[in-house]
Amino acid sequence: MLATAVFEDRLRDAGFGRVAGADEAGRGALAGPLVAAAVVLPADHTIHGLADSKLLTPTRRTQLAAQIEQAALAISVARVSPERIDAQGLHRTNLALLARVLRTLPGGYDYALADGFPTPRMPAPVLGIRKGDQVVACVAAASIIAKVTRDRIMTRAARRYPGYGFERHKGYGTDEHWAALRALGPSAYHRHSFAGVATAGIAPPWATQPPEATNHQPGQEGR
Repeated sequence: MLATAVFEDRLRDAGFGRVAGADEAGRGALAGPLVAAAVVLPADHTIHGLADSKLLTPTRRTQLAAQIEQAALAISVARVSPERIDAQGLHRTNLALLARVLRTLPGGYDYALADGFPTPRMPAPVLGIRKGDQVVACVAAASIIAKVTRDRIMTRAARRYPGYGFERHKGYGTDEHWAALRALGPSAYHRHSFAGVATAGIAPPWATQPPEATNHQPGQEGR
């Protein structure tokens, strides 16, 4: 499914000249920052193929990001560290980050469309749209910018934290990532508040004691 400018066109017709889209990347990752972007596209842009960044190949995302950066009237990008996510909680951090990219958007905005979540107490209206990154062009553009930015951050992080495979899975909970966590334990770049991360790599009692000395039953590892 490709995103369209239908929502933006209606808002522009209603007098909202600068319509911004906002979205984040990395919400469900086990490691790395949360990254958000806000984008204002011109009404006459010729970027074809805007869609939810998760549905695009890395090569196509990079190509579209370059086109968005060239065509956009304004772009704002910000990130939040894993430590702050752990301290403040994911949802609260997510809303604050979306608010930040909209507040710092060069030239401001008249109306904003965000993927999923409305953002309260803003200088101009912000409407949350379910699956906005799949149906709204400016939200899809923000999704792509946020995703490409975060992927580059995680590729660089792989050099600082070798062994986890950040350059491949970008911090998400793949089988490879969980296996590395069990072998190495969490790094300083992991989100320790996420389920299973803080205890990864800690051997259970039956790993160091004879089976008869524990109450462990086969098949309980995944509970």
